[in-house]
Amino acid sequence: HGAGGGRGRWPGLAAVTAFDASTHGGPDGRGAVAHDFSTNGNACGPCPPALQAVRFADAGRYPDPAYGALRERLARLHGVAAGRIVVAASASEFIGRITAAVWQGGGRRVRLPWHGYGDYLRSAKAWGFEVSAADTGPAADLVWCCDPGSPLGRPDPRLARTVAQLAAGSTCVLDLAYEPLRLEGTLALDRAARDRTWQLWTPNKALGLTGVRAAYAIAPQGDEDLSARVHRLAPSWPLGAHGVALLEAWCDEPARQWLSASLATLRDWKLRQQAMCESLGWTCSPSVANFFCADPDLPHTAEREAALHAAGIRLRDTASFGLPGQLRLAVLPPASQSALERAWTAAPR
Repeated sequence: HGAGGGRGRWPGLAAVTAFDASTHGGPDGRGAVAHDFSTNGNACGPCPPALQAVRFADAGRYPDPAYGALRERLARLHGVAAGRIVVAASASEFIGRITAAVWQGGGRRVRLPWHGYGDYLRSAKAWGFEVSAADTGPAADLVWCCDPGSPLGRPDPRLARTVAQLAAGSTCVLDLAYEPLRLEGTLALDRAARDRTWQLWTPNKALGLTGVRAAYAIAPQGDEDLSARVHRLAPSWPLGAHGVALLEAWCDEPARQWLSASLATLRDWKLRQQAMCESLGWTCSPSVANFFCADPDLPHTAEREAALHAAGIRLRDTASFGLPGQLRLAVLPPASQSALERAWTAAPR
């Protein structure tokens, strides 16, 4: 299964269970940098109305532990019953929770994307699931899909088939973290197909507020037993006041209009950034999201990484996604792109 360009090639199922699933982009122990290409939040953000809502959140009180009003608003946004909305502290918290719920129901096999977010694997390994990749191996009890996927930023060509062929009793979670940041095309599932999956949403990326941890899922129709287990496994108050404020703003028209306008800016920045990378001798892979993978002209060694960090640049190697040898680059403004070009050229060769 080719990864789509350059040295990085899918190294086989053994790599799925061997790579460091706990690796994440963003600040590390050395602190934040001025030009962080390693995370995929909306670089046009923060979204002003969402930021204002978070700043004015009433942090002096507990939220409603049932999140009744918030769930009603999210349900109206998606045109579903409020009983299908499950709030979560973050995507990672929900990933851990639904993995545990499937295990409690007797599930023992999990299927992962060929390349994907490490927390799918991390939770599966913590519970002792048997792991397979994509459409290999026997039918799985828990199937993970992501569209657009990370790190490649591409639609999943198997998505419609995967959902249509779900075995009886199988649970499919569709991670839609980057659906609001899709710059081309549409999700290749109709309403009926989406209703067969758990739809996981993390709006903090699209709103450019990744420091506010908040997420929610839409449960499929007709899976009341698993839904009940997922609710029972929730901690008390998974969302604080700031997370509630962010999700409420996500439902409002000002934030939706801002997001729509930001996508046009991101498209322009992306074209410029890809051209800059290619001028450095990098090979860029196609993508429909606000990020893409590139095969650099030189390996991203520890020495080079340290030099880039000193220049205020942070990149994301994709080895933790099962795709070694490439970089995943968030689309950033032109000033950050110029900083990367200067720093990469000046770094030790």
